[in-house]
Amino acid sequence: MRTVNRVASMVLATALLVVGAVVAVQALLVALDRPAPLLDRTGWYGVLTSARWHDPGVRTVAGAAALVGLAILAAQLRRWTPVRLRTDERDGWHLHRRCVERRLADAATAVPGVRRARVRVRRRGTEWHPRVRATGDPAARAEVEFAVHQELHRLAAPRTGQITVRLLPQRRPV
Repeated sequence: MRTVNRVASMVLATALLVVGAVVAVQALLVALDRPAPLLDRTGWYGVLTSARWHDPGVRTVAGAAALVGLAILAAQLRRWTPVRLRTDERDGWHLHRRCVERRLADAATAVPGVRRARVRVRRRGTEWHPRVRATGDPAARAEVEFAVHQELHRLAAPRTGQITVRLLPQRRPV
């Protein structure tokens, strides 16, 4: 996905650069009263030069452009869940977050009396904070926490923060 994003960014950047250069050359030719080969001044040019800020269409387009820009900015500033989790600062090794979550869920499910475990791993600084949610006997909480801790040790995880375990009792069929 990273490669696709980079290629799409390069194509978009190149297109914007080319269009921007063409528009700049056209604007310079119009300003110097020279013939502009790509610009037809009879139709839309007259509409754009006669538009004023007080026109409702102009304000609508400006407001829509501002909202789209703010939405894009908010999407870029939002902290997304990382795809990779760093194992050590010095050597640059990473593990895929989904793979770590799957392995921890398998370790929790291996505990007798625990079924359907789901694990989410969050990173705060250099610590990993796994949250386990499973169906099973609430008395097995310590065993689930120990199994997850052992699996993290096998994965050579960095310092592990608090392991949150939430065991919901199994519902009985009605």
